[in-house]
Amino acid sequence: MASVGDGLDKALERVFTRPIPKSPGARMRYLVKRSKGSTKAVARMLGVSQRTVERYVKDQIRKPRHDLADRLEREVRKRWQPQVRARAKKTAATTAGLVIDTRARFGYTAAPGTTDDARMRHLTVALPPRHAARLFDARDQGADEQRLQRIAAEALGEVYFRDNGRRAQGLLVEYTDAEHIEFDL
Repeated sequence: MASVGDGLDKALERVFTRPIPKSPGARMRYLVKRSKGSTKAVARMLGVSQRTVERYVKDQIRKPRHDLADRLEREVRKRWQPQVRARAKKTAATTAGLVIDTRARFGYTAAPGTTDDARMRHLTVALPPRHAARLFDARDQGADEQRLQRIAAEALGEVYFRDNGRRAQGLLVEYTDAEHIEFDL
């Protein structure tokens, strides 16, 4: 199942101006630099000993275990190019908005006599900046996946299903079983 949070992270990664460091030593040096030179803080973050971090920094160890390599890459990606990431969020939240491309099950609560059965739909919709701001703010505040999906459902309900208030007033959209979700800035 696709994740709204992962989709937002991948959209931000596409605006990076440089690739993340490739080697484990370079990645470890980057994390130590971002932690103000504290190998102890990096060791706690990755769940390894301080001496292990120091050995990676000096390139004495070159091949990490699989689980450590995954954690190392994830932590570097989270912290890579914070200014570029912040600028992209600000642009999306103030002027440009987001484009959401999703395939998910959409259902809704509508007036009696209409069909409200949920069904799979593939939508590509441009969301205005206010919805991008809500999504990024919620993500930055540590919102769980259900809350992010609710915000995305409200945005899609307003922009696509209710056409910004021009039709289907009172329609409540349910967004579930997301097979694919991708954002573009």
